Amino acid sequence: MTEPGAGAEGRRAVEAVWRIESARIVGALARYAGDFSLAEDLAQEAFAEALVAWPRDGVPANPAGWLLTVGRRRAIDGFRRRAALDERYAVLARDLEERTTADDDGDLDLLADPGHIDDDLLALVFIACHPTLSAESQVALTLRTVGGLTSDEIARAFLVPTATVQARITRAKKTLAAARVPFAVPPPEEWRDRLRAVLGVVYVIFTEGSSATSGDAWIRADLAREAIRMARVLARLVPDEPEVHGLLALLELTAARFPARTTPTGEPVLLEDQDRRRWDRTAIRRGLAALDRAERVGRGLGGYGLQAAIAACHARATSVAATDWDRIVLLYEALGRVAPSPVVELNRAVAVSMASGPAAALPVVDELSAQGAFAGSHLLPGVRGELLRRLGRAEDARAELELALGLCGNEPERAVLARKLADL
Repeated sequence: MTEPGAGAEGRRAVEAVWRIESARIVGALARYAGDFSLAEDLAQEAFAEALVAWPRDGVPANPAGWLLTVGRRRAIDGFRRRAALDERYAVLARDLEERTTADDDGDLDLLADPGHIDDDLLALVFIACHPTLSAESQVALTLRTVGGLTSDEIARAFLVPTATVQARITRAKKTLAAARVPFAVPPPEEWRDRLRAVLGVVYVIFTEGSSATSGDAWIRADLAREAIRMARVLARLVPDEPEVHGLLALLELTAARFPARTTPTGEPVLLEDQDRRRWDRTAIRRGLAALDRAERVGRGLGGYGLQAAIAACHARATSVAATDWDRIVLLYEALGRVAPSPVVELNRAVAVSMASGPAAALPVVDELSAQGAFAGSHLLPGVRGELLRRLGRAEDARAELELALGLCGNEPERAVLARKLADL
C-alpha cells in the first residue's frame, strides 16, 4: 500500500483506473457472475468503495485487482442473500477461495492474462450487440459499457437528446436480463449477424477518441487506441469481411495524424497548419495495407472503406494544396449513396469548398440547416461560419461562429472557435 493520507491522490487514482480499466473490470465480473447488468452494478459498487477506502488508506499496489476482489465479494454477498448455499453459490465461493490470497489489497494479478482481457472485452461488445436489441440500443449500451462514454457524449455522436440515449440503455439492460442472455462470445456462425453493430460501436468509440465532444482534451488517445485494438482483433476473426478491413484502415490512417493535430500544450492544429512530417508513417502504411485488403476481399468499398479511401487521399498528399479534392468530393458522393447521413453531407460540403470554393459549398450547408440537421450541435454553424468568412461576409460569419462557440462542449475546440472570432 502507498502511504495513507493522500486523499486527493486516492481520488485521482480511482478516476484514472475507472477511465482506463472500467470496461475490462466489467468484462471480468460479467464472465465471473454470468450477468451483464449485474456486473456493471458490481463494478460501480467496487469503485464507490474505492472512493472511500483509497483516500483514507492509500492506493493499493494492484488497483484493478483490488476492485475485482471487491466486486467478486459483492457478488458472493448478493448470491448468499438471494439463495442460501445453492450450487451456484458453492461454485462461485470455491472460485473465490482459489483466486484470493490472504492479502486484501487484491494483488491477484487477475488482469495479467491479455487473452482473458481481450476475450472479456470482445464478449461485452458482442453481448451488447445481441440481436434481441434494436440497433440503436445495441450501439448505445456498448458505447456506455465498453467505450465508457457518457450519455451526453453518445447523444452528441448520434445527434439525439440525452434522455433518448438513457432510455435506450435502460431498456437494453432490461431486455438482456429478461432474455437471460448468457455472458459468452457467440459462436462464429453468429458473428456476422452482429458485425454491423459491432463495427458501428468501434467506429463511434474511435470518433470520440479522435475528436472529443466534451472535456479539456481534444484527443482522447486511450479511447482511440482501444478502438484500433478491437478493429485489429476483428480483422483477425473475420478476415474475409471487407468492411472490417475498411474500418481498420480508416482508424489507422486517421490516428496517423494525431502527432500533428495538437500543440505541446494540447491546443488543436487544423489540417492546413499541420506539420505533415510528424504524421506516423508506420500507421499510414498499416492503413494503406488494410485498405488494399478491403479492396481485394470485397466487391467494391463499403461505407468504412470509402471513408478510408478519403483518409488515404490526405495521407498521400504533401500539403492541403496538393490534395486531390476532386477525388475526395467524388468519394463523399459515393459515401452519401452507400451510407447517407447529415455528417457525410457536411463533410462533402467542406470538400466542395476546397475543390470549387466556398460559394459552391454554401448551398449544401444551407440545405442541411433547412432540414434541421445538427440541432444543438456546433458542427454546422462552425462550418457555415468558416464558409461565410472565406466569402468575406464577416458579420454573418461572426453570428454563426458565436452560435458554434455557445454549443461546443470541448474546451480546446472552443479555443479554436474563439480565435476565429477574434480574427474577424
